[in-house]
Amino acid sequence: MIEFLYQLKPEDRLSPLSFWYADNVDDVLEFEKQMRRKVHYVIQPAYLWSSIAEMARTQNGELLHTLQNGFDYIENESFASTFDGLFSEINLNSEKLGKDYTARNATLCTVIKAIADGLEKFSTDKDTLGDAYEYLIGQFAAGSGKKAGEFYTPQQISSILSGIVTLDSQEPATGQKKHLESVFDFACGSGSLLLNVRHRMGPHGIGKIVGQEKNITTYNLARMNMLLHGVKDSEFEIYHGDTLTNEWDSLREMNPAKQPRFDAVVANPPFSYRWEPSEALGDDMRFKNYGLAPKSAADFAFLLHGFHFLKQDGVMAIILPHGVLFRGGAEERIRTKLLKDGHIDTVIGLPANLFFSTGIPVCILVLKKCKKPDDVLFINAAQYFEKGKRQNRLLPEHIDKILDTYQHRRKEDRYSMRVSMERIEKEGYNLNISRYVSTAEVEAAIDLADTHQQLVDIEQAIVRSKDKHNAFLKELGLSLLP
Repeated sequence: MIEFLYQLKPEDRLSPLSFWYADNVDDVLEFEKQMRRKVHYVIQPAYLWSSIAEMARTQNGELLHTLQNGFDYIENESFASTFDGLFSEINLNSEKLGKDYTARNATLCTVIKAIADGLEKFSTDKDTLGDAYEYLIGQFAAGSGKKAGEFYTPQQISSILSGIVTLDSQEPATGQKKHLESVFDFACGSGSLLLNVRHRMGPHGIGKIVGQEKNITTYNLARMNMLLHGVKDSEFEIYHGDTLTNEWDSLREMNPAKQPRFDAVVANPPFSYRWEPSEALGDDMRFKNYGLAPKSAADFAFLLHGFHFLKQDGVMAIILPHGVLFRGGAEERIRTKLLKDGHIDTVIGLPANLFFSTGIPVCILVLKKCKKPDDVLFINAAQYFEKGKRQNRLLPEHIDKILDTYQHRRKEDRYSMRVSMERIEKEGYNLNISRYVSTAEVEAAIDLADTHQQLVDIEQAIVRSKDKHNAFLKELGLSLLP
């Protein structure tokens, strides 16, 4: 492939880097070394988009081979760390592209040329490309229905979680933290939630972005999403593995001094996921102080996993179904201990039909290992949304209202309330939001004596009117009203 580059003709519409490589063969290795040091990656000229697009424009018969070689190069050589399997879900030899190599190559030429023609109309800076990728993920999620729940959290929901975890944990009213050493999403899907936190903190506001994802396709989506948003390979780590069984070796570290801990934990795990906890998991460091979540719903297993890796002064915000607020059995025991230990800070109820994967209303639980208030803040935002044809939406003012209420711990009739632990104890540690914040309007009190007098007055007025009317009828010789 390098030899091919050196034979390029000047009239070919390729990038200037292609000609620099051809003219400076002896300096290429040092140049690539400097590129990896400064921008953390190298893409050789043959694999740049401009080169691929030119091959498509000219119907080059080597396009398919070049693409495959480019995928291998990016996975294994572009970055200081390898991105093994980044394109493993892409099959360029699929018969869906054509029956033989020539047909598949022609299809790729047509598709890539159409994309290139479209891209010429738009900016191609990394922010625009990253946002476009995020938009396409969102559009795919919107059309995928329940399947989308596996990999995508709507941006409006992500904005609430990111807004919460980036505020000061002990004094949210003081505003956003200047820096987070680390943020963790243990069911990161396409990475959109992690990137929302990064967007709020700024490109240099987070030391390390860490995610975990079980689905291989979604795991690759997340890694691509990070790279397309300009996150350097040294600034993030996405692990492919099962969260509930804790397959990640670095998270199984038994020495407390070496165990990873995160400033912020955010998550939108699968709702009421069925799992098969083994007896050994009962002694797992994540669960042994609380007990195991039931087989029928792993919601609290996900919560306890993330909570275990939260720093003492960190903040965790997790999206869960309402059932975790009131279901009995093992979940009640876990919920009760979290409350008694003072770890549940805020409960936020959201409107129904916000998610692609379900139409049920969900809640956000905010947890802290050390929190100052000895009460729990309840926010009932179920009535604040814009209704859509397929899905409801939270508008910016709805999101701002939730965040402002959390930040300043505001109380508002039929919206939010600070509830003492004594009250929660009397309610049997049931966190059903409507027990504490009802959205029903209080009916005005009825004065029965006053109402009775009004009815008497009306009745008398009817009699007087009928008598007057009958007098007119009598003068006209007509039948009277009974």
